[in-house]
Amino acid sequence: MLPTQLFKSVSDETRLRCLSLLVQEGELCVCELTYALKLPQPKISHHLANLRKARWVIDRKEGLWIYYRLNPELPQWAMTMIQASIMGIKNDAPYASDLLTLLEMTDRPVNTCSA
Repeated sequence: MLPTQLFKSVSDETRLRCLSLLVQEGELCVCELTYALKLPQPKISHHLANLRKARWVIDRKEGLWIYYRLNPELPQWAMTMIQASIMGIKNDAPYASDLLTLLEMTDRPVNTCSA
């Protein structure tokens, strides 16, 4: 895992917003990210694929739904860097409003996504 590859993958605001929510919430379904970021599912899926390719995230499929979380095999320096970065920006726009929007989602999935 090359540092330049990791840094390039988080240079996009949508990918950083996704990572911010994943760091704060753990595992999220694509529908939760779509709802929170108010972006179309194909756009979110495209950015998640980029994060998966860079090995920032891993996914699991449950039925028709795909859930993402941080890759637990990230190098320690990468985990430390992303956690510190997210803690530093989580109260700034749009990251704070993304989390608030997600928390307002009334039909959040427990084990399966309903959106």
